[in-house]
Amino acid sequence: MNGPVEDRAVSWPVVSTDELLRNWLITVRTDKVRLPDGHHAERTVVTHPGAVAVLALDDADRVLMIRQYRHPVGRELWEIPAGLRDADGESPLRTAQRELLEETGYRAREWHTLADYFSSPGYSTERLRVFLARGLEPVADNGYQRTDEEKFIVTDWVPLDAAMRLVLAGKLHSGPAITGILAGYAACAEGFSGLRPATAPEA
Repeated sequence: MNGPVEDRAVSWPVVSTDELLRNWLITVRTDKVRLPDGHHAERTVVTHPGAVAVLALDDADRVLMIRQYRHPVGRELWEIPAGLRDADGESPLRTAQRELLEETGYRAREWHTLADYFSSPGYSTERLRVFLARGLEPVADNGYQRTDEEKFIVTDWVPLDAAMRLVLAGKLHSGPAITGILAGYAACAEGFSGLRPATAPEA
């Protein structure tokens, strides 16, 4: 084995860049990259602000899930609460806390980092941090009203072991939900020991 099995930051030289599209959410560009052997390759890159997601578990180890319509894939997906990291100066943890409250009406007393991953590293910079939230408390009036398509969000509780089986059966398709559920199931099996703090740095 060539050293520890962990990702590392490396940047191959970019010879030129051509921006193709820019809107409120993403930028699409084509980079010409110099390979280690001196040849060049074109890579299309979608820059994205990143996102957070929350695996919220109650005292009975049930997952708080939401269902919403996702137009690009033409499906209503069962997901976990999530949101873009697009608020200036807002930490990932604060974004996660806000999204949990806005989408479900719950707050949590305990927060840990569960997983970090890139959603589609072959072409996108989108990075996600999945948090584990426990010690849930409903907020009677959180002052937030869902608008537009978010008015149609449905929430439900699913036992963690049942959610894990739904993932393995191919019944769930949301990347953050799959990652959160499987990581949460593994963490639960180990008594939630050894988890990183919610404010752990991103490598």
